[in-house]
Amino acid sequence: MDIEVIIKSRVKEAVVALYQSEVDESQVQIQQTRKEFDGDKTVVVFPFLRISKKSPEVTAQEIGDYLKEHMDEISDYNIVKGFLNLSISTSYWVGVLDHIASVNQYGFKSVTDDSELVMIEYSSPNTNKPLHLGHIRNNLLGFSISEIMAANGNKVVKTNIVNDRGIHICKSMFAWMTLGNGETPESSGKKGDHLVGEYYVKFDKMYKEQIQELIASSVSEDDAKEQAPCMVATRDLLRKWESKDEETIALWKKMNGWVYKGFDETYERLGVAFDKIYYESDTYLTGRDEVLRGLKEGYFEKYEDGSVWANLESEGLDKKILLRSDGTSVYMTQDIGTAQMRFEDYPIDHMIYVVGNEQIYHFQVLSILLDKLGYKWGKDLYHFSYGMVELPHGKMKSREGTVVDADDLMDEMIAVAKKVSEDLGKLDGYSDEEKANIYRVVALGALKYFMLKVDPKKGMMFNPEESIDFNGNTGPFIQYTYARIQSVLRKASEAGVEIPSIVPTITPNVKEVELIKMLSMYGSCIADAGKNHSPALIANYVYDLVKCFNQFYHEYSINKEEDKDVQAFRLVLAEQVGKVIKSGFSLLGIEVPSRM
Repeated sequence: MDIEVIIKSRVKEAVVALYQSEVDESQVQIQQTRKEFDGDKTVVVFPFLRISKKSPEVTAQEIGDYLKEHMDEISDYNIVKGFLNLSISTSYWVGVLDHIASVNQYGFKSVTDDSELVMIEYSSPNTNKPLHLGHIRNNLLGFSISEIMAANGNKVVKTNIVNDRGIHICKSMFAWMTLGNGETPESSGKKGDHLVGEYYVKFDKMYKEQIQELIASSVSEDDAKEQAPCMVATRDLLRKWESKDEETIALWKKMNGWVYKGFDETYERLGVAFDKIYYESDTYLTGRDEVLRGLKEGYFEKYEDGSVWANLESEGLDKKILLRSDGTSVYMTQDIGTAQMRFEDYPIDHMIYVVGNEQIYHFQVLSILLDKLGYKWGKDLYHFSYGMVELPHGKMKSREGTVVDADDLMDEMIAVAKKVSEDLGKLDGYSDEEKANIYRVVALGALKYFMLKVDPKKGMMFNPEESIDFNGNTGPFIQYTYARIQSVLRKASEAGVEIPSIVPTITPNVKEVELIKMLSMYGSCIADAGKNHSPALIANYVYDLVKCFNQFYHEYSINKEEDKDVQAFRLVLAEQVGKVIKSGFSLLGIEVPSRM
């Protein structure tokens, strides 16, 4: 049983025994003892003073004496004003280690039939260009939150909504029709998403040139933007798409197919996946129908020009357009349609949208609209907003020249990992295949950890070289410590030393107890990360655990320890630290190499 649960129960007993009065469990406050004081857990005594009618110090001493007498787990206590700091016995911590070693997936909660179903939307790419740096942070956050919510005992559905329709898609299509000469991913040797993205850039170049030509012939800039031949043709292409013109639909499907294949390769390389993918081309009509239902039921109103609006002034917001005067959808309408389709597919209890913080207002509105339309989770949908990520100026150039391509970034990370590893000489004696795999694991571990260790609500600067440092709060530093632990365990096995299934009963030293205490916090860290939707809590917990292990390892030998019981104890301890590092990193979507 968790030590805080035991302490709470005993404190309630103490109050009854000492002061003949019962207290509610909510009044028993247990905290982690502050680092500057001796102790492990702190009981806040102030809520009991009205019952004891004594000073904080006297009340704390009486409760402390009672706990020490009635709890084998308490070895000592000290008092700082109204705070009772309890020291937990070393025998208790040995029992904790034994429990950790005996549990499968330590720190995780099991999924039951009664578990809530949490749907998490992330990625949300457009099919007119490759995934970029912003998508990387989005995908890593979304995937990690999904893993963390599952570790907290939720049923989880990972979902993606692909923006596969609209004028931006038609721009790539028109440029390919005009300039492509039948080029395909196969004929060019390019990934499909990169190829289509290049035609989107070519359209933009063509459009700007035509605008300048029109302005030079005395057309105003606004009129030039409307009259540019490529834009006129692209709008015509969109109308053909909306009217289901066979030739246009065929080209749209072909080019989108190229992009999807490219996306899949990037997702696989990044280590993220989805249980269900939705497409805006399927959801926007459903959204329009939902808006019309809301109009019929009196939630929305139609203006004289035929447009449909939601008046949210009573909710402290403004009026929001849902259908244009020509009946076409806006993004909000599409999100409503996607929500309706998801609600039909899954019994959603909680919905999380992983979208940048520039869309905070959008999701405030969506929550209200979904609630009005009768979706039980609409009111409580959670917008997991995050800050933008940037690179130091000039660090990396993308093929588009404006944004950093996800594939380019991963390639660059692997190149940096290779250079750093070669400079350090860490992989001497490894085969080329082993080296290539370790470069990949270290590069992506560095990328993911650097992205996820930061509070997601904050913007961040990503520095590839800094992220692949083998010292400090980085992915490679943690991966290297894991590999070191695996090396220790291998050497023990090679020497014929078995790791016992039951932890030897010894008196652990201070560093060993600190490590066990750190391990004991893993479950509460997972719970806090789920409650706060924060992979950063997991990342920084694992870093603190690794620092604690390295301090222990620096001072004490494991395989050279002569006392066999102490050696066995330390092997169990090291093994469990390794398991928690691997488990914590799995929640971040990061691999750990057994050798480095």
